Amino acid sequence: MSERTREHDGAGAHMSGKGDRVSGFQQVRADLGVQLKQLREAAHLSGKELAERLRWQASKVSRIENARQTATEDDITQWGRAVQAAPEVVEELIEQASGLLERQDSWRQRHRSGLAALQEDIRDLEMRTTLFRVFEPGVVIGLLQTTEYARSIFTRIKRLYNAPDEIDAAIRVRMQRQEILYDQTKKFRFILPEAVLRYRLAPLDVMRGQLDRLLAVTALPNVEFGVVPFEAPLPSALLNGFWIYDSDQVAVPTRTRDLILRDPDDIAFYERTFEEFYEIAAFREAARAVIVRVLEDFARQSAD
Repeated sequence: MSERTREHDGAGAHMSGKGDRVSGFQQVRADLGVQLKQLREAAHLSGKELAERLRWQASKVSRIENARQTATEDDITQWGRAVQAAPEVVEELIEQASGLLERQDSWRQRHRSGLAALQEDIRDLEMRTTLFRVFEPGVVIGLLQTTEYARSIFTRIKRLYNAPDEIDAAIRVRMQRQEILYDQTKKFRFILPEAVLRYRLAPLDVMRGQLDRLLAVTALPNVEFGVVPFEAPLPSALLNGFWIYDSDQVAVPTRTRDLILRDPDDIAFYERTFEEFYEIAAFREAARAVIVRVLEDFARQSAD
């Protein structure tokens, strides 16, 4: 989900071997986990009880405390509030976490925690969000993927980033994430270019099943699903996708780093960009017509 810029490690660290940098990073992360655990224990909370307060998966508390995952600034803010930690303590921990995240937040590093763990983190953020605005130019949006399409995507991620987790576990969490689409207190605005419907990231029969799923999604009352047809005049180049969570933050994934933007000017920029694509996208019957057109093309390809 997301969710940071890079910190300069300093001359000594930069000149050390790669293993030294990694081990040093891991030690700092372990220290942060210990401090957070001590705060939890001082509040007389079990890991499960804290997770329930935070509306997290219990496994996330364990991963953070045992240095298998780096807590974000938002994680620490919520953690501190839940255990009633002193503001100055929380601020110090946030500073530590910020430095860690700036050093390690690449996709390769994040995937070392496992595909399923990453999906759980995204779900935690989604549970706190009311309005989702998503533009994705390269792949069907995760909340809309079928099991078979997701398997094809995760297989590629595992190969590219050497992710250690089982693909089945990641798919299971992704499918659980999709339950949020039926929460009528949340609103979703999704936009994809027509090209995404045609990209062969999965076998043809899987692509057809994925398009059928998108047809069904267009009927959900709290979901606006838009397709930018090939013939639509583009307001700008389709450089990258982005997720806007309420008006609080924007996640901009790249191939090597997941940027999380919280500056109001950055958020406003992506909100304007989203509205530009929204203006040219096809919705409802017009969107379904584009999907059906692609399905018909796939049918002809199968016949050939």
